[in-house]
Amino acid sequence: MKIAQAIISINPDAKFTYENDDINNIQWLEGTTPISVADIEAKISELPTAAEDRQARIDLKASAKTKLMAGEPLTEEEADVMIGG
Repeated sequence: MKIAQAIISINPDAKFTYENDDINNIQWLEGTTPISVADIEAKISELPTAAEDRQARIDLKASAKTKLMAGEPLTEEEADVMIGG
């Protein structure tokens, strides 16, 4: 899954396939310019972990609740997390 996330973050229009989480076996489809394994690995190391994502969402929701209770305006991101977006 991280391989796909990394590729899409580098090239949102990339068309590709791979099996068994094997980064060395990526097949580029529909004329997609190949991305080097080194570039994909570098991007993977930059991606947040699932735990970091969960914690960020928890923190954002807490911030939104505090602002709502104080009558302060929410950011768009806070509003999205409050309505399940």
